Amino acid sequence: MTTQQENDRSDKRICVYCASSQRCHAQYRDAARRLGEILSDQGFSIIYGGGAVGSMGALADGALSRGGNVIGVLPKFMMDLEWGHQNLTELRVVEDMRIRKHIMLSQSQGLVALPGGSGTLEELFEAITLKRLGLYVHPIVLVNTRNFFAPLVTLLEHAVSERFMDSRHLRMWQVVQSPEDVPAAIATAAAWNSDSREFATVR
Repeated sequence: MTTQQENDRSDKRICVYCASSQRCHAQYRDAARRLGEILSDQGFSIIYGGGAVGSMGALADGALSRGGNVIGVLPKFMMDLEWGHQNLTELRVVEDMRIRKHIMLSQSQGLVALPGGSGTLEELFEAITLKRLGLYVHPIVLVNTRNFFAPLVTLLEHAVSERFMDSRHLRMWQVVQSPEDVPAAIATAAAWNSDSREFATVR
């Protein structure tokens, strides 16, 4: 790959949050693999948590099967436990979870959240919070496989109705029903910038 191609890829780098569970419904892993294939086919690079199993492994395998560029970011203790995917384009081993999250988000131009557990949800909420503060201004897309995110979206809408958030904050994310809808959601996401700080606090 030439330097120009590498630069083009980095300009289309998508962070993907997903899970490592191998016991969840197979549809979640199938959706993760399709997302990897679709993002790669669309010319996106993927930066994700670096895992080899569950939706994480399926995502990476799908992208790699299409010749995609996949960057994993793995805390050292997970590497010591041999949780890392060994066939990625690049596997970055970092000191801790905090650095992992910072690298994944700060080096992306968009974020896709797949269903997952507490770790996935924690990462997603941090990204939403940073977007609310105008510190992350890129698209956030939730892939609603098996209607997984419906309760979360209801909760966030309730936070707005109870005036903990502004109604404009509902534009910070998009919900799609399948991986095939992700590229269009990224392309049509509402514009966002640091001006959002003007309504970050509900007055």
